[in-house]
Amino acid sequence: MILILSAQTLLGPKSLVARNVPRQVLSRGRMPIPRGTVRTALFWRVIFEISFLRYVAALLPFLLAMLIWPEAAFGLAQAPLPMFLCVYLVETRVLAIPSKARRQALIDADEAARARDLLQLRARKILAQIAAGRQMQDGVLYLVVEQSAMARVAPLTILSVQPETRPSFLNLDAQERATLKALFDEALSERLLQRVNLAENRFIRSVAFEARGVSAHARLAALATEAQR
Repeated sequence: MILILSAQTLLGPKSLVARNVPRQVLSRGRMPIPRGTVRTALFWRVIFEISFLRYVAALLPFLLAMLIWPEAAFGLAQAPLPMFLCVYLVETRVLAIPSKARRQALIDADEAARARDLLQLRARKILAQIAAGRQMQDGVLYLVVEQSAMARVAPLTILSVQPETRPSFLNLDAQERATLKALFDEALSERLLQRVNLAENRFIRSVAFEARGVSAHARLAALATEAQR
């Protein structure tokens, strides 16, 4: 599931502050919440990323036991170790792959290298299109691809474009967001990147592109596209 960080895609986009780039979003204590209704799968996948809510879900059996057997409520409340153990097992055994050897066995080195190369190639192409469309003459853009570290649920991929000259998150229009989504397809899927990230224990990747590297042909093509809108 892909979440693109932009003013039009988030609730409360002003909460996104980048003091330096590339900036990580997950595990920073403030999750970006996507616009839309609670009926969307992306909304609930992002909510599932909030650790406190996962801990509450893991402790539901204890809460239900207290409701069903009120006389045991005091005893359960006085025994935090089983609760802690339950949360620990869910986080480290159910949602994650704790063994380094098992993570590295998810993908062979050659396939991982091809995936990384394809990510770099496509990211630079996308950044070139964005820089050309904005008629940027200089400066550096970063395409930041961040994934959740949870292995046994649907991958959550957060995409953003972050300029170096003014640390922030670029406000992307609909065409730019569509271009960004083209990063993934059957050859480079979210699942494939997730396997690479799990094997290498690296969940944020950034690709830099200098705007001065945009060709004159790409700039003319961007102007022609803009004129047709």
